[in-house]
Amino acid sequence: MIRSEILKEIAPILRDQLVICNIGLPSQELHMIDDQPTNFYMLGTMGLASSIGLGVALAQDKTVIAIDGDGSVLTNFGTLPTIANNVADNFILMIIDNGSYGSTGDQPTYAGKKTSLAAVATACGCENVVEVQDKDCGPALEAAIASKQMTIMVVKCDSGNIKVPVITKDPVVIRNRFMNAVAS
Repeated sequence: MIRSEILKEIAPILRDQLVICNIGLPSQELHMIDDQPTNFYMLGTMGLASSIGLGVALAQDKTVIAIDGDGSVLTNFGTLPTIANNVADNFILMIIDNGSYGSTGDQPTYAGKKTSLAAVATACGCENVVEVQDKDCGPALEAAIASKQMTIMVVKCDSGNIKVPVITKDPVVIRNRFMNAVAS
């Protein structure tokens, strides 16, 4: 499976959650597959979906799922020890690990070589880390939500992109409708 196929499969699970989605193609894919006011699409700032997701989770009680990529997490390695040291049991970080920088042309990442993001998260002190294959993502995500424990999920999948339209919503509109969803 590729990232867009994973997003399509888990869209019904995401629908009842607050979602912070990684920049570029992941946000465009999720927007095309199942646009929801509870989805916050990152339109810039590579590597910060996980940090923003943690901040939102710490500020309220609803379940927050940050969908990040291996390339973005590698870009902001400080996010994993920050998450480990600021536990929010309503937070799930789902790292879709396709071993590539998908939005910029599928250049390989170190996660596609020797670096295990699950091992790195564990070494940083994250206590509930699971690595799953793409086909097992849906059940693993449901289990993470049901556990009511902060969870780091590393979802291993194939590299590849589909053609998607850009998000035409104004960033202020995306922010405002997400803030309304958080408040409701």
